Amino acid sequence: AEARPVPPAAEGELVGRGRQKGVPGAVRSESAILQISAGFHQVKIGERGGRRRDFHDVGINTRGAMEHVKESKTGVSGSAIELRANYFRILSRPQWVLYQYHVDYNPPMESRRLRSALLYMHDETLGSTRSFDGAILFLPHRLPNVETVLFSETRQGNKIKITITLTNELPPTSPVCLQFYNIIFRRILRMLNMQQIGRHYYNPNDPLNIPQHRLMIWPGFTTSILQYERSIMLCTDVSHKVLRSETVLSFMSQLRQQAGDQRFPEACTKELVGLIVLTRYNNKTYRIDDIAWDQTPNNTFTRRDSEISFKDYYKTQYNLEITDGNQPLLVSRIKRMGPSGAPPPGPAMLVPEFCYLTGLTDKMRSDFHIMKDLSTHTRLTPEQREQRLSRFITNIHRHAIISKLNSWGLNFDNKLLTIQSRVLPAERISQGPRTYDYNPWVADWSKEMRGAPLISSRPLDEWIMLYTRRNADSAQALLQNLHRVSQPLGIRMQRAAMIEVEDRQESLLRALQQNVGPNTQMVVCILPTNRKDKYDCVKKFLCVDCPTPSQCVVARTLSKPQALMTIATKIALQMNCKMGGELWAVDIPLKQLMIVGIDCYHDTSAGKRSIGGLVASLNGKMTWFSKCVLQSRGQEIIDGLKLSLQGTYTALKAWMKYNDALPTRIIVYRDGVGDGQLQSVVSYEVPQILDCIKALGQDYNPKLTVVVVKKRISSRFFARVSGKLSNPPPGTVIDTEVTRPEWYDFFIVSQAVRLGSVSPTHYNVVYDSSGLKPDYMQRLTYKLCHMYYNWQGIIRVPAPCQYAHKLAFLVGQSIHKEPHTNLDDFLYYL
Repeated sequence: AEARPVPPAAEGELVGRGRQKGVPGAVRSESAILQISAGFHQVKIGERGGRRRDFHDVGINTRGAMEHVKESKTGVSGSAIELRANYFRILSRPQWVLYQYHVDYNPPMESRRLRSALLYMHDETLGSTRSFDGAILFLPHRLPNVETVLFSETRQGNKIKITITLTNELPPTSPVCLQFYNIIFRRILRMLNMQQIGRHYYNPNDPLNIPQHRLMIWPGFTTSILQYERSIMLCTDVSHKVLRSETVLSFMSQLRQQAGDQRFPEACTKELVGLIVLTRYNNKTYRIDDIAWDQTPNNTFTRRDSEISFKDYYKTQYNLEITDGNQPLLVSRIKRMGPSGAPPPGPAMLVPEFCYLTGLTDKMRSDFHIMKDLSTHTRLTPEQREQRLSRFITNIHRHAIISKLNSWGLNFDNKLLTIQSRVLPAERISQGPRTYDYNPWVADWSKEMRGAPLISSRPLDEWIMLYTRRNADSAQALLQNLHRVSQPLGIRMQRAAMIEVEDRQESLLRALQQNVGPNTQMVVCILPTNRKDKYDCVKKFLCVDCPTPSQCVVARTLSKPQALMTIATKIALQMNCKMGGELWAVDIPLKQLMIVGIDCYHDTSAGKRSIGGLVASLNGKMTWFSKCVLQSRGQEIIDGLKLSLQGTYTALKAWMKYNDALPTRIIVYRDGVGDGQLQSVVSYEVPQILDCIKALGQDYNPKLTVVVVKKRISSRFFARVSGKLSNPPPGTVIDTEVTRPEWYDFFIVSQAVRLGSVSPTHYNVVYDSSGLKPDYMQRLTYKLCHMYYNWQGIIRVPAPCQYAHKLAFLVGQSIHKEPHTNLDDFLYYL
């Protein structure tokens, strides 16, 4: 069918996902039918009642407002390299009008599988080519009536009324068609027997078992179909879901044996609340918010005006038998709104017997053996990753599935995308009087920097070292090695005051209170174990009550005498940074440039508070100013951080103190922006930053750039080196083909990895009044990845982002308060 010209939807017509304002009329005129949601191809998906979050930030066009990148956003520096990317082109797509319907069930059906089965009983009415995701039905042809009523019967003989209402006619140019292609593709994944968990699909029939740790890995894929520079493409990457091969009920039984009946409820609450569980009957994940000790599966709840027990509900709805009738129920609070803006539904009550634990606990993450055994399955080399992706696409091109795609007019390429890219030239590192090169493939200069004095070092005259009697020898050995390594680095170090403390938190705190004075420049604590409470106690006291830079060292780190010199060098460098020293630099030609990094951390222990970290450069040598704000739930992070830019103890005031003038350029790198949150950065955060600048006076008008930094992405790039597929070299920039036409964006592969596939970082310049050429923007960003003083090499994000992350993490994990302003000019959180 050809697309007919249709006027925009009239007010009061069908809205959202087929939900209607007002009562549906019995008969509609032809003109009313013509008006159904027709302006939809101009509407962003996020405006459709907001039920589905748009994780790909479609429809946010920021490039159009930047004159200097309208024609081209590509750089020119560096040497050419050919890459392969985990993208597959769509070779053909439907060129007809798509019809979108909303499907309603009476009585309501919770199981999506059951909803589909009941609808698919009506092939003669709907036809065999259709796509249904549980609520929205897409058809390539129009049904005779705007509203179609059908009746189906469940196996138990219950009659179900199904109402199918036309909500949209979509021309092939509509962005909603992309959403439809994604729905079709998810259907293909289900045909491959994959199951959806969260946003991605996994294969439960091909699990990787790690029995010694009671873990199971489901292999799967992340997939998304989007419009890129020149074509619509499928981006797909390998994903893994770590499940525990035990139910919550068996975990609780073991815990009861370990803790005893009396301590069991308290131990159980501590271990389980906050964990994510998977219910296999519907493959949904839930967060455990509480345990209902007074509820069992024999309790009843109201369903469709009648009472039903949990036991009977699971039997009728999912055909599952509950064996333990005395188990308590788990409580998960549902966050989403109810239908049509009604209040949220009550909490979900879950049966421990049907819940499987997912993910890893902190204890598991700190277990070297578990992580090593996991990484053998999950860290794929570029060749393994490419093989897995190629096998996946080959499966899709199998006869039964390809015919399904063809019936919708969709056809995918079966080869990974090949793109032309560039590798930026390696940077020269300057350190004191010396400048040197490093091996660009290794992206590390720890060997090259040995024996050379630092750019600037702080003399260490008054400092103390705390240790327990058991670690006395380690403390002396560390002290000797620190003196040995500090001289070549140009650090003047006096002998520390050595203080022995008992291995108790109170003893440690008392020693700090009695010995740390206003002249103390540094406190070094040798902790017997990596217990969090002792570390938190040290950091709380020295960051809030008595602001002093501190360095904690776990005794085990000092246990290998042959590695002690290397460890002492790293500790000496870290101590020097924390006191305001500078280690090395790269050449940044732009003068009067302030660089700002923003990141946030969500502190779950303090009722979902957010901690925003802001770190700003104060001069060309990259002296840093750091500020942290604690926000209550629901508050925008920038509300507090804008005060850190313009208030009394703030970045711009500090810059003024160092330079006797304000910066002429400000570049903000904003990290920690989740999927679907770009709109709030563009429409809320950027104006707030502009207001901060305006507040400093009418005649102050610096050039501002705001860049959103994203690490959690599915894009992967591979280079062919010496005949085999490898990771691209550090400094690889990708700014064509796989970028988005409506954005000024690029990818940089900045770090080198020894194991697995390297992850690129995505940079999206959402605001730019500087007119800086894209090439300079890319080069500057890459240069900043060299400036993180805690690692003698290139890191994945610009240094101010990593500093902001470290700051927010320290405050959110250990301090839970705003640090003292005396520490603002120091990298005390490294």
